[in-house]
Formats: sequence, C-alpha cells, structure tokens
Amino acid sequence: MHKSILPTKPLLCLFLALLPISAMAETAAEKGLAIAIEADKRDSGWQDQTASLEMVLRNRHGQESKRNIRSKTLEVNGDGDKSMSIFDSPRDIKGTAFLSYTHALKADEQWLYLPALKRVKRISSNNKSGPFMGSEFSYEDLSSQEVEKYSYQYLRREKIDGREAFVIERTPAYKHSGYTRLITWLDTEMYQPLKIEFYDRKQALLKTLRYTGYKQYEGHYWRPTDMHVINHQTKKSTDLHWSDYRFKNGLSKRDFDRNSLKRAR
Repeated sequence: MHKSILPTKPLLCLFLALLPISAMAETAAEKGLAIAIEADKRDSGWQDQTASLEMVLRNRHGQESKRNIRSKTLEVNGDGDKSMSIFDSPRDIKGTAFLSYTHALKADEQWLYLPALKRVKRISSNNKSGPFMGSEFSYEDLSSQEVEKYSYQYLRREKIDGREAFVIERTPAYKHSGYTRLITWLDTEMYQPLKIEFYDRKQALLKTLRYTGYKQYEGHYWRPTDMHVINHQTKKSTDLHWSDYRFKNGLSKRDFDRNSLKRAR
C-alpha cells in the first residue's frame, strides 16, 4: 500500500473506528481499503491459534492422495503473523515442517525443514509462486493477508452461495507475486472470504479458492471448516479440511524460531 494512502496501520484503524465506512469511502479504492481494514480489525486479538487439517491432493483424473498436518500460528502486532505447519503423514514426508514469517511490503521469510536431509531450506523470495508440497496452494498463498500487501478496488456487492458479499479487487503491492490481481468475495457479516479468483501474470484466470463451513470460536473469530482450490489451467485441485481449532494457547516467538523447525514432531 502506498504510504500516502496508508501511513500506518494503527493510525488508519483509529481513524476508521471513528467513521462509518460510507463516510470514509468516497472512491472505489477508498471503499475497498476501508473494507479490508474493517476485516483485519474484526479478526484481531486471538493471540495464537492451533488446528489440525487434512490435505487432499487430486490430479486431473480425480486420483487422490492425503496428508495430515498440524498447524500453529502466532499473531504479531505491527507485523505479519508467524506460522508453522508440521506434516504427520504419509510416512515419506512425516516430520517435514514449514515456517513462515509474513511481512507487509518487505519480502516474507519462509523455510522448509526436510527430515530426510536433516536440513532447513530457505524458500527464495522470488519463488513464492511455486506449489507448496505438490498442492495447488503456492507458498505465497500461505502468508497472512496483511492489509498493506495490496491495493484495493471495490467492485460491487452481490450474493454468493446465498450470502451477501462485497466483491473487491486486490492488486499485490509486493515484488515477485505470481498474481496480477485477486478478485475476493468477502462476506458482509463475517468479513471473511467466501471465494477468491487468482489471475496469473498473463491476466488469465489461474485458480479459484472457495471457503465453506464457517464456525465462530471464542464468540468472535470465524474460521472455515473446508477450503477447496481448483487450478483451471492444470485441472488439479486441493482440499483442506480443518478441525480442532484452539486459540490463546500461550505460544511465543520461541515456538516459531528456526530451531523450532528441527524440534517439530
């Protein structure tokens, strides 16, 4: 985000808290930004999160393979979140762990621990569009969606799957993105995504991600039960089935340092 539009995230959040969205949003860019800020504000204060998930990989012929993963995330004030994913199965990738430090405009930092080699591999900042562990999710998709990472345009409001949604175009403001734009359908009540269309560097539709089965936790935080992404160009797809969400577990930055990758079990 250009600094002239977004001087600092806390200051803008304070300003928006004093005004309704309609008062602030005079242009499509301002309205899109205001909605993104509101979504970010509503999903803050959870401190840390753990969850279990099943990843289902499906090739163009419908053949499936499954992986079981444990996930943990640390909310970081003033910067992007830290997250770690640990693979428990199948046996050939058991113990593989992925660590990500998300930033706003500075390049994200990501590492992959490969137990067979007993070494940590750093993911290059210009290789974030590559597939994550053979799935249709890229390394870029695994970063927390910081407001400053994009510029915004409000497009319209429409119903999707029976729910009202804001439709917003996001343009990556950081280097080496694999996408030229993302069209996001954001639920008007939960302020959580229902659908995202990803357009590649040639402006062609690359893939579509859908979120379903939302549940509310701690009386405040909405999380999906299922995520389904299909690559329209390769016809491959990946499902993520989430369970056992837990918040405020007392995790700290030490649980997300590089040494923790090798300790992951």
